[in-house]
Amino acid sequence: MSISRIPQILLAQITALFALALPFSAGAQSAQHPVSAELVSSVTAIVPSRAFDVGLRLEMEPGWHTYWEYSGDAGLATDIIWSLPEGFSAGPIQWPPPRLTVEPGDIWAYGYKGEVLLVVKIVPPKDLKPGTDVTLSAKASWLVCKELCVPGSADVRLVLPVAETSAPSAEGLFQTAWGRIPSDQPPPFGLQWKKSDVGWTLSVAGLPTGATAELFPLPADGQGAEHPKATGPGTFLIPGSGNFRGILAVGTGDDRTAWRIASESAQAFATSAVPAKLATIGLWIALFYGFLGGLILNLMPCVLPVISLKVFGFIKQADQSPGKIFAHGLAFTGGIFAWFLGLAAVVVFLKSSGTEVTWAFQFQNPWFNAVIGSLVFVFALNLFGVFEVILPGRASNAMESAAASNGLGGSFFQGVFATLLATPCTAPFLGTALGFAFSQSSSVIIAMFASVAFGMASPYLLLTARPGWMRFLPRPGAWMERLRQFMGFPLMATLVWILGIVGGQRGSDGVFWFLCFLLCLAITCWLYGGFCGPLSTIRARATAILLALLVSGVGGWYFLGQKFASVGAEESDGIAWIPFSAQKLADLQADGKSVFVDFTADWCITCKYNERTAINTPTIRAILAEKRIVPMKADWTNANPEITAALKTFGRVGVPFYVIYQPGHPPVTLPELLTESLLAEALKKLP
Repeated sequence: MSISRIPQILLAQITALFALALPFSAGAQSAQHPVSAELVSSVTAIVPSRAFDVGLRLEMEPGWHTYWEYSGDAGLATDIIWSLPEGFSAGPIQWPPPRLTVEPGDIWAYGYKGEVLLVVKIVPPKDLKPGTDVTLSAKASWLVCKELCVPGSADVRLVLPVAETSAPSAEGLFQTAWGRIPSDQPPPFGLQWKKSDVGWTLSVAGLPTGATAELFPLPADGQGAEHPKATGPGTFLIPGSGNFRGILAVGTGDDRTAWRIASESAQAFATSAVPAKLATIGLWIALFYGFLGGLILNLMPCVLPVISLKVFGFIKQADQSPGKIFAHGLAFTGGIFAWFLGLAAVVVFLKSSGTEVTWAFQFQNPWFNAVIGSLVFVFALNLFGVFEVILPGRASNAMESAAASNGLGGSFFQGVFATLLATPCTAPFLGTALGFAFSQSSSVIIAMFASVAFGMASPYLLLTARPGWMRFLPRPGAWMERLRQFMGFPLMATLVWILGIVGGQRGSDGVFWFLCFLLCLAITCWLYGGFCGPLSTIRARATAILLALLVSGVGGWYFLGQKFASVGAEESDGIAWIPFSAQKLADLQADGKSVFVDFTADWCITCKYNERTAINTPTIRAILAEKRIVPMKADWTNANPEITAALKTFGRVGVPFYVIYQPGHPPVTLPELLTESLLAEALKKLP
């Protein structure tokens, strides 16, 4: 902040403080006051324990403006003090991006004109009785300015019935409001930060045609900020030597979308915020943990579909000799070991080159998820009977001969496929074991992955080594074709799970374009299955293959290469999470605030289960609001070096992972398998 502007800013602040002494009230003097206030609800009725939104709607007369959460050089932000019934809790205000107003004396202020809806999430208790009415009351206060500034306040209230079901209310109003609230996800533009002697320069690349970009500072409480100045379309100069945090708004008129951003230095990990001491465990204990983790991987939902297919294969082999059954089990085990040892080799290579490596890193790549999702979809279509891989003539005879003498290849690749889907599931014990291995030598890393592979493969070795147990399985028959078709549904369920990961990485638009590509794959498989059979003519086969290649090629080029590659991510949650930042974490602790950090990822089944059953619940939301604990989400869906570094300070290389920070005390870590009661007990200990 330049020294020459301090007198004007002090004068503006003194004027604002003097205005606060005037006894204006919007409720008592609505005829004279330029602002009217009311509470509006997003629902027609309150459902016990189901969160809903309430908005403070401020309407200003022409020429007047209220202020944003950071008012700028002068002004005061609107405040809401709630008086809620027992058991209710209110979240923080969700602020849409403001407008810049330059007052006389070069005073920069950020606020709203015309109308604004400030949204707050309300969480009701679960013991409400349907048929009763609930009154939500609040004291709203603001400062509104034109040529002069006038303070205002209003006692606002909202009466809603309690019911078992509810319907949306003022749906368009809230949809518009939520569409404008800044996202914590990275913006879908290229941000280039440059540091110089005069400050930061930010360049925003890839803006939509005709759209304008605005940048608003959002400093920590009690701190001032230099104002970004636009030096060209999508280019800003931010004076000063400190780091910058703020809001980037892009759009035209009132139709703007906003994102929270920070300069590169503000994103750097602050090692002082967390302990750097790694937990040390013995090698044999770590290997045993790896074995247990691999064993438990067999129970994970992302592995069960492929295991079901393998069990189906065991049924078909039940009439073979014990030696052949055990050979298939060894081949399946070989596929498991091949994948894990291959992954270990990649990890060793990346680690030796100085790259930060972590468990399930391949699922952080949306393109990997698109490929594996496409394979799962094609396998499901094959099970449903859409197409069969049939080779005519000599090629078919050669294939049958090879299958009879070398039929272990299928079992081997099923083992590879099972582990391919298993890696995003960091089971209990596995996170500790891999955290130990990644800090050791290359030989220990390989030994650890081999231990995990042995744990996952051991049930199949045991089953195939005792083929006598196969007598408990039903005999082959016509029912097997129905069973084969049924096995396609677990694969489709796996595809739904993968689509959830893609949604977290590319948003709903990304899921839509990926589904369009899968439609092209379905047409391709149908063409192959319907017109490339043994009775089809050469011309029919050639035409079908040409059309299949055309459909899949054009679909892959357009839907994946053009559309899927160009979309960004979106996020929504029942808790008002703030994105993980080591600097923000340090600032919150310095302000004396407790923080709950959730290290999670959309591709982590355990994470999503914990969030649904133990974290995003009415009880936990109420405790977070009551004790004013800041919820911080370390979203590891996409690769994030800062989150990787934070995990490694605790000796972890996988998610889920949960940490509670209390100022002046060591961080408290929670187990991977979380329960609501365990989390509630830990949070209640905080002041």
